[in-house]
Amino acid sequence: MARPRLLRRALLAAPLLVAGRARAAERLRFDDLYSGWSVTGLRFSERAQALAGHPATMAGFMAPPLKAEADFFVLTREPLSMCPFCSSDAEWPPDIVVAYLRHDAQPTAPNEVIEVTGQFELGSWTDPATGFVSQARLRSASFRRG
Repeated sequence: MARPRLLRRALLAAPLLVAGRARAAERLRFDDLYSGWSVTGLRFSERAQALAGHPATMAGFMAPPLKAEADFFVLTREPLSMCPFCSSDAEWPPDIVVAYLRHDAQPTAPNEVIEVTGQFELGSWTDPATGFVSQARLRSASFRRG
């Protein structure tokens, strides 16, 4: 008689297990970030806004960092030979995303494709340690060579 009771408990608990699972990272492309321009600058797309606060994976290239080991880097659509950080978010290029890593990492070759997964954030933010201003970020990120 214990078997039906265990089965019933398992069936009752199943929705709780599914609801408690973390949301899988969704693939986000650079083309998905913005929907166009307005008088105030770039407008985030509906897709990017819907992914804000959730895990996302983006593919691109690691721009050369400011120092050999760092806890962040700039992910770019195209390989770059120098760091693309700008002095203000008004000049922010539409094809870069800052990746704040869980752990320091060594840079990759500028022409090596990588995949970065992290918590996706949108909106102007100034890093208090560096003064860098960003519009889009991947937090608690990790990457793998593509």
